[in-house]
Amino acid sequence: MSRDIVYRQILDHLTTATLVLDSDLTILYINAAAEYLLEASGSRIVGTRLDDLFVGSAEALETLNDASRTGQPFTKREAEFTLLSGSRFTVDYSVSQIGAEADTLLLELQPRDRLLRITREEDMLTQQETTRILVRGMAHEIKNPLGGIRGAAQLLDRELSDESQKEYTRVIIDEADRLRGLVDRMLGPNKAPQFNATNIHEVLERVRTLLEAESKGRVKLERDYDPSLPEFPGDKEQLIQAFLNVARNAMEAAADHTNDETPCITFRTRALRQFTIGHRRYRLVCRVDIIDNGPGIPPDLLQNIFYPMISGRANGTGLGLSITQSIIGQHQGLVECESSPGWTDFIIFLPLELKA
Repeated sequence: MSRDIVYRQILDHLTTATLVLDSDLTILYINAAAEYLLEASGSRIVGTRLDDLFVGSAEALETLNDASRTGQPFTKREAEFTLLSGSRFTVDYSVSQIGAEADTLLLELQPRDRLLRITREEDMLTQQETTRILVRGMAHEIKNPLGGIRGAAQLLDRELSDESQKEYTRVIIDEADRLRGLVDRMLGPNKAPQFNATNIHEVLERVRTLLEAESKGRVKLERDYDPSLPEFPGDKEQLIQAFLNVARNAMEAAADHTNDETPCITFRTRALRQFTIGHRRYRLVCRVDIIDNGPGIPPDLLQNIFYPMISGRANGTGLGLSITQSIIGQHQGLVECESSPGWTDFIIFLPLELKA
């Protein structure tokens, strides 16, 4: 066996995506890990220029051109590339010279998307747990004096004989009840989920039916389901409430759009294998996307939308998404959101097997 064949076999068994380039950044060789990362076979990529594979990545590739001119090795952290297919990925990459002359370069790509996503999710889960602890403590501190105020108002109401004066005590009682209800909603579901075999598409179809009735045909509702998804342990009623909170927000956002495009919401399901949520890895995870073509969420609001009392609408309570996150969290899942002008995607991850 020739030395070149041995070297190629070694590179093909590496988990690091590796490419060999000439001085013009034309690809001379690509290993199996790079084929997977770039979503293309070696026979298709070899002979093409590296910058022909990416869209809008001139700045990221400029350092490669510098390496080709100078022969100096370097490493770049968290460079973002977009493939012609539209897929985006973030990598750390290193480039070094092969041989005595700087006419051949070795490019090594280390994907960062998964690590960045896991770190972001762990931070999000930590923030959510901190928020839940704070809300529980605040609810306890509010409900205790509210009970005393309501009780005192009831006693006073019994002592008063003048109906005009009783109106004031009844206002106190009603407002105390309203505040107690608000605190209860902030705490989320007041009972533990009852896990039974649940079909995610039955949940989404129930939500879609409710939206059809509420929108009266003003909003287009589209399905893009993966029929292979199996049932999973879940509380169907609570999940309906969780998805309905998200879908209602999407419907209101889509209905408020100002362009000529028809208001539209898309329900999409996909299966993800060997997927990590926070620090747990699951064999199979259901991904649900609820996508609307509304105006989008402002960047300064996007980071805080899952906190209680945060709302982008004047008449919003700011509790719907917080409750959704709580319900999905009880199912060991997670809710994320991506948004840009004219497009918002709420992404719900639900493991299809629960871990103790």
